[in-house]
Parts: sequence; C-alpha cells; structure tokens
Amino acid sequence: MITLNRPQAMNALNHGMILAITATLDAWRTDPTVEVVVLRGAGERGFCAGGDVVAIAALARDDPAAGRTFWRDEYALDLAIARFPVPVVAIMDGIVLGGGMGLAAHASHRVVTERSRLGMPEVTIGFVPDVGGTHLLSRAPGELGTHLALTGGMATAGDALVLGLADALVPQDRLPELLERLSTEPVDAAIAALAVDPPSSPLIADRPVLDDAYAHESVAQILDALRAADREDVADLISSKSPLALSVTLASLRRARAESDLAEALEREYRVSSRFLAEHDFAEGIRAQLVDKDRAPRWNPATLDAVDPVRVAAFFEPLSA
Repeated sequence: MITLNRPQAMNALNHGMILAITATLDAWRTDPTVEVVVLRGAGERGFCAGGDVVAIAALARDDPAAGRTFWRDEYALDLAIARFPVPVVAIMDGIVLGGGMGLAAHASHRVVTERSRLGMPEVTIGFVPDVGGTHLLSRAPGELGTHLALTGGMATAGDALVLGLADALVPQDRLPELLERLSTEPVDAAIAALAVDPPSSPLIADRPVLDDAYAHESVAQILDALRAADREDVADLISSKSPLALSVTLASLRRARAESDLAEALEREYRVSSRFLAEHDFAEGIRAQLVDKDRAPRWNPATLDAVDPVRVAAFFEPLSA
C-alpha cells in the first residue's frame, strides 16, 4: 500500500513524493510476494489535489531544467503505474485533480466513491492538461472530455464511470472492508463484492448539445456554438481561462486522438509542459489562483483573437537535445 501523506495540502505531489513512489514501485516490480498494489490518500478531503504547482513554478524560475526534471519524473511514474506487472488499485475518494489523475486514472483498477470529484483544471492556472490527461479525455465519449478540459470542471462519480476515468463505485464507508478483501481475495472479486450501481451522469444528459458545440476546431468557434445553444454560462466560464492555454489544450486533445498509446501522449505532453514553464500565463495563473488568490489573472495574450496559430503549433515541436 502506498499512501500519499500530505493531508494538509490535500496530498499535492512534490518531487520527493514522486521519487519515493517510483523507488517503491521499482522495488516491488520484481518482488514475488507483491500481488497487488493499492494507492490511496491520507486525510478526509481527497486522494490528491494535483502537483504542487506553486513549488514547481518557484523551482522553474530559479532553474528551468529542474522544472522539466519534475515533469519528466512525474510522467515516467504515471507510465510505470500503467505498465505495472501486478494489479494497481487506486482509491479515488474525494478530490482527484491534475497530477492525482496521473497516478490514479492509469491504474488497472480505479475505484471511486460517492464523494469523488475528478478533474483536470489546468487551464484555470494558465497551463494545459498533462500526466496523460489528454490521452484519457480524448477517449471519453463524444466531446465530453473536451468539455472537461476547456472548462476545467469536475466529474462526479457517475460522470467518471461514463467517461472511462474510473471502473467501479464502492461506498466510502466500505473502503476499509475493500482493503481487507484485497489482502485475501482476487482483485476483481474483492471490488465486485462491494461495488454498487453508480448514480446517473449529469454530463451524459448534456452530451448531444456538448458534442455539437465542441466539434469545432477552434476555441472561438466552440464559444460561438455554446452561446448559440443557450449555454452562455459554459461559454463565460471558458472565456475566463487563459486564451493561450485554451488554444494549446484544444490542439493537444485533437492530436491525442491520433496517438496509439499513453507513452506517445506523455511524450507530446512533456514537450508542451516544458515550454509552458517559461510562459507568462503559467506564472500569472498560479499567482491569481493559489498565491495572491485575487482570482483576477491578467492573461497575455488577453484574447483568443490574439493567439498566433504558429505559436500554438510550436509547443508541439520536438525539444532540443
């Protein structure tokens, strides 16, 4: 069992945690006594609020190479979980965001509870979905993944199961029993014994409208379509995010659909995230949302019309040696 143990920070991932989990999994990979791995979070609030982006941004200001090393090690860990030779059970109770999705949503068995709220809110801080998030969201039914990525919104437990972000719902009060069963029973049987029917998905009910609106190839066209469909609230929410991050996110999701596997997606995301370390909007979004908390970011460029398509495409170019 691996427990993320920073409950005061909702188990936000720092570099030390990533390296410790990696070393542990490396040791367990060839240990014949290890038959199942469980990932869980300490505290009552959630599994993981994501990467500790405040620390990452500060690190990157002083040493950009150190910021890139963080992404590299985190993405390698996400891929290691996806490829681990024995079952990995992720207990996705409570809040699961960003880097927490990278750990949990690539596990072989992903368990949510009635309290689960999952999301990739990166555009809110002037960043882009990473940790394999574009791989996951691009494979959700229709355009529901695009909707989550561009709004930075959260999925309920019912949504997560429909979107392919989770596999089973186990009531929170039965999680201790699940852990007991996992120590004595096959993983599938242990989960099936406690799983319950999920609640309905609010997102799936909106799918026809969302599929039509998000099928367009530019964020501006998507906003126009949402407003034409009387979804002004959704359009206004998206419009509050970084225009550059929105444009790169949409391009990243479209590219993800053509990729063959998670490894290819992580390589593309590494190119993009490495370049965003030097972007104004990444530092400004963190300042506005997490440091000063004035919720009034000054994006640059300030409008979608001012985002240069050539600049967007450059985020995906191979990195230098």
